[in-house]
Amino acid sequence: MSRHPAILAVDGGGSKMDAVLVRRDGTVLGAARIPVGDFGESGGEAHMSQVIDAVVAACADAEVSLERFPIADLGVYCLAGADLPVDDRRIARWLRSRRVTGEDIVRNDTFAVLRAGTDRTWGVGVVCGYGTNCSGVAPDGRITRFPSVGPISGDWGGGAEVGGAGLWYAIRAEDGRGPKTTLARLVPEHFGLRRPRQVLDALYLGRVDEARVAELAPVVFRAATDGDPIARSVVDRQADEVVALAGTAIKRLRMTALDVDVVLGGGIFRNRDADFFSRIDAGVRDVAPGARTHVLTEPPVLGAALMGLDHLGAGPAAQRRLRRTLTHARLDAHTHPRR
Repeated sequence: MSRHPAILAVDGGGSKMDAVLVRRDGTVLGAARIPVGDFGESGGEAHMSQVIDAVVAACADAEVSLERFPIADLGVYCLAGADLPVDDRRIARWLRSRRVTGEDIVRNDTFAVLRAGTDRTWGVGVVCGYGTNCSGVAPDGRITRFPSVGPISGDWGGGAEVGGAGLWYAIRAEDGRGPKTTLARLVPEHFGLRRPRQVLDALYLGRVDEARVAELAPVVFRAATDGDPIARSVVDRQADEVVALAGTAIKRLRMTALDVDVVLGGGIFRNRDADFFSRIDAGVRDVAPGARTHVLTEPPVLGAALMGLDHLGAGPAAQRRLRRTLTHARLDAHTHPRR
C-alpha cells in the first residue's frame, strides 16, 4: 500500500500548529502538534518556520522522507495571520519558493474550523481565541471574510479583550470610578496578588507579561455564571460580537433562508455558560431562523484535511475514515516541543 501523501494539511492558531499527512482515501499517515509563539509578520521567516517545524514532525511520524520536495501533492494551509489578501499572497509566495507541496491552498484558520464542524462544504465559522475572526462560504462557493486585525478593523472580542475588560472593571471598582464587582477580588487572585492595583503595577513594571491578561477571560466567565452583573455585561458583549460576525456573514452571502451551520471554535467557547450560548443561538436565529449553532469539538486541522479531500474530489467514505481517525488524541500523542 502506497504511503505517498496526497494531502498535507496544516492548521495554525495562536498557541499551537497541527500538521497531518493524508492519503486520498482519507487514511492518516502522520500527524503532529507543536506549541507556537509570536510569529511576527504573516508569511515571514518566523511565521513559516513554525509551519515547517510542524510539517517536519508530521513527516517523522509518517516516516516520510524530507530529502525530496514536494512531500505531498496538495497542501492546505489554514493559518492565523492569513487575515488580508496581502497576507495570503506573502504566505503563498514563501510556500512556492520552497515547493513544500505540489499545489498550495492558503486560507485563514476560520475556514478549517468551519469545515471541521460540518459535513457540508459551506456555512459560517467563528474563531474566538486570543482574538476573534469569522469567515463564511455559500453553497455556490462564494466566500466572505473579515480583516480581523484588531481595533483598527472594528473588532472586539477574544481572550485579550474579555480579560482586559475584566481587569479594567476591577481597577475601576477598587479606585471608585466604577461599580462594585467580584472581579476586584478574582482578578488579582488569579495572579497570586491581593489588589487590582498590584496587578496594574506588575504589568506596568514588566513583572507580569501583558499577554497574560488573556488568562483572565475564564475568570470573567466564571464571575458571570456566579451572577456578577459587571462580568455578565462583558460576556454578553462577547456573545453579541459573535452574533454580529456570524449574522453579517450570513446576510452577505444571502443565506438567511437556509439552515446554515454556524461553527464556533477557540478557547472562548470552552466554557459552560449556558446563557452565553443561548444568547448567541438566539441572535443568530434572528438573522437566519433555520441556522444551527454549535461548538467545534474536533481538531480544526481536520477541516483543513477535509478541504483537501474536497479539492481532490474524494468521496464520503474517505471523509468518514478521516473523521474517525484524526482526533485530538491522535494529535496529542504526537506533540513535539519546538526545535
